[in-house]
Amino acid sequence: MLYELLFGISGPRLDVPGVWLLQFISFRSVAAVLTAFLLALWLGRVTIRAFGGAGLGEDTGKSPSETLRALHAKKRGTPTMGGLFLIASMLASSLLWARFDRFNDYTLPGLALIAWFAVVGLVDDAAKAFVPFCTGIRGRIKQRWLTLGAVCGAVWVLAEGLGDAPAGGVPAEGLAAGPGPWLHVPFLTEPVLALGVAFGLPFVVLAVLVLTGTANAVNLTDGMDGLAIGCVITATLAYSAICYFVGRSDFSAYLHVEHVPGAGELTVVLGALLGASFAFLWFNAPPAQIFMGDVGSLPLGGGLGFAALVSRTEIVLVVVGGVFVVEALSVILQVWSWRKRGRRIFRCAPLHHHYQFGGMPETRIVVRTWLISALLALASLALFKIR
Repeated sequence: MLYELLFGISGPRLDVPGVWLLQFISFRSVAAVLTAFLLALWLGRVTIRAFGGAGLGEDTGKSPSETLRALHAKKRGTPTMGGLFLIASMLASSLLWARFDRFNDYTLPGLALIAWFAVVGLVDDAAKAFVPFCTGIRGRIKQRWLTLGAVCGAVWVLAEGLGDAPAGGVPAEGLAAGPGPWLHVPFLTEPVLALGVAFGLPFVVLAVLVLTGTANAVNLTDGMDGLAIGCVITATLAYSAICYFVGRSDFSAYLHVEHVPGAGELTVVLGALLGASFAFLWFNAPPAQIFMGDVGSLPLGGGLGFAALVSRTEIVLVVVGGVFVVEALSVILQVWSWRKRGRRIFRCAPLHHHYQFGGMPETRIVVRTWLISALLALASLALFKIR
């Protein structure tokens, strides 16, 4: 917004000191980080005080596991729905520092998707908080609303990339037959599958899986103080670099990856997400003063998934968000094993509860998971050089 106000249609306002800095994504990304961090710090204190006074606390007694209820008994009454101030700060900072002109066509749909996922999460959290004995809206209903937002976001991204020839460092020979966007695989310099065939239906299906899958995976990971938000921070750092790389023609040519014009602007949005996440961790670090809730976990996952779609790195997301993938798989395997074999694979799912049930302290689980997440983020960046 500042960019449009100070540059306008007639050129930059050179009479305003420092206005030329707004041309640089790097400057606006750092500004977005700091703005979101400071705003979230202030809103966080206000939210904790307001929600604590209103009695909007976590009801750990609703857990179906008696062991889990006992382990989390001390957390009962801790304010929840902290994702409200996290996402509000992130959106406000993004609106301030990001560009919304024709140079970039991804920022607005990305923010709209994050906001929509936050609304779905807020409805779910509100049902838990205000309806006695309610554990939230039904999973199928929540998935339908998430899918609706994912389809809308996918169609927008598809409209920008449908039929375009890949640019930058991707060779023109041997391309997957059919219109783009294309599916890229690590270690290969050429795309392997055209997703724009059949009016882009394959891309829409992939987008729904990526967006809703990542959102639900982050939600499942959010079960301990600081666990999910710490992993979101490392994944956001990785995707800030990835979006910046693919958004620049010189960097993408050097790394032999597809250049996506406008993708670099998502670095500003991810910077705002990073700053707000830092501030949330300030309050969510053990022992947590506030919990995230679905209103925070769903849009955070959706934002990471959207960055993967725009940067054409859907498979790399499996590495960047490896912790989220493992947590989600542990739940899927646990449910499958119980239904088919009548036996559990883990003491409790998601996986972090398996170790907690085994007697490992919560803080140790959280810190070790952070370390693994950071290593996976570094490994994902290394994939760009190994071609």
